[in-house]
Amino acid sequence: MWGIVPAAGKGSRIQPLAFSKELLPVGSRLDGGLERPCAVSEYLLERMVLAGADKICFVISPGKSDIMEYFGASYAGAAIAYVVQPQAAGLCDALFRAAPLVTPEEKVVVGLPDTIWFPDHALRELPDDRLALLLFPVDNPEVFDAVSTERDGRVQAIEVKAARPQSHWIWGAFKMPGHVLHALHALWRARAEKDEYFGTLVNAYLAGGGRAQGLKAGSDYVDVGTLGGYRAAIQLLDRMGADAAPRGRDSRFVEKLLENAGAAR
Repeated sequence: MWGIVPAAGKGSRIQPLAFSKELLPVGSRLDGGLERPCAVSEYLLERMVLAGADKICFVISPGKSDIMEYFGASYAGAAIAYVVQPQAAGLCDALFRAAPLVTPEEKVVVGLPDTIWFPDHALRELPDDRLALLLFPVDNPEVFDAVSTERDGRVQAIEVKAARPQSHWIWGAFKMPGHVLHALHALWRARAEKDEYFGTLVNAYLAGGGRAQGLKAGSDYVDVGTLGGYRAAIQLLDRMGADAAPRGRDSRFVEKLLENAGAAR
């Protein structure tokens, strides 16, 4: 399974920083028994690995070599690749930069590296056979992509940063088979690559007969891309306690993951 991490954005809402926003220290982790600062993007990577991702692709801009220096070639047993997005051009453009790496038979999970959400295992609950959105309840859905669903979870529509959205549930991550990723890529290109937001592309996909599932399995979601969001993330981690810290650099955690993966096969 691939995990795709769009990390080419400028992070203008929380600048100035001396490093990429994906490396913003939020909380801490244990490294060889020592407590060290934790980069915000580590929370997403751990959630992807917990969902079964064994390959991760960072989509970065040319100036974000610090992400490569920080993560190197692997995280928690998952190999890491890097693809360059020449300039920030929206989530769809970033997502499809990674598409050539993914075969139609593989599964893909996608999340945003400047967010922290719980429960950390929620991506595992998403189905494998269709586009599936992991949904979270928020108090300010107007600044996100609000998702309306049928009672059985089928996605009706996505309202992108609507002033008064009908739903207070937003997508925070998603999963799909590789063939759906390629179908969405083809649709994006057929629409002259005009979709900057993933939500508008999904709406076109649904209108053309595609299907998507929304799963209301999320409990807490924080966008760390603003100063207010940063403060909220610190409060959330304090409330969650020590178990909230990523363990992806802990060799015992990696060994356990590899053991579980072997048992699953």
